[in-house]
Amino acid sequence: MEPRIAEISRKTKETDIKLKINLDGTGKCLADTGIGFFDHMLDGFARHGLFDLEVTCKGDLYVDSHHTIEDVGIVLGTAIAQAVGDKKGIKRYGSAMLPMDEALVLCAIDLSGRPYLAYDAEFSAPLIGDMQSEMIYDFFYAISYSASMNLHIKKISGRNNHHVAESSFKAFGKALDMATAMDGRIQGVWSTKGTL
Repeated sequence: MEPRIAEISRKTKETDIKLKINLDGTGKCLADTGIGFFDHMLDGFARHGLFDLEVTCKGDLYVDSHHTIEDVGIVLGTAIAQAVGDKKGIKRYGSAMLPMDEALVLCAIDLSGRPYLAYDAEFSAPLIGDMQSEMIYDFFYAISYSASMNLHIKKISGRNNHHVAESSFKAFGKALDMATAMDGRIQGVWSTKGTL
């Protein structure tokens, strides 16, 4: 099997991003976005999805974290779609229910080619570390649309904002690992339509 790797650069007036992902990695992550908590979340995503991820972003953090986090989501989603390729032989669906102390988060993915985000997780504080908590929604929204994936994230329980956020990113990694996994029993793409 060919390596499923994508490398993307994207530069705007607001951000300058370089990102590389290997879907068949070992969970190594080098993240430098200028937002410490966001880097920690990206590390959890990569480590628990067993993806090798390298991402650097120079963004207009003097404004706020919005452009950096949303644009990294756009680039990561684009890279996931590129690395998956024609989707032949992949399982397409993935899900994970991930506990972290008192927090429990469900993530389900369909690499359907139809973008949709259903997100049901609220945070009780505007900031988690140095990251705006409302940006977690925008990050996953950007991924779902740029990767053309159906993505559901739901908080089942949780009091600690850090735990809920981290459970969300780790569950997303595990669900995406399952959805992108190859299965020798699948001929072509896994769809009654014959295409995704």
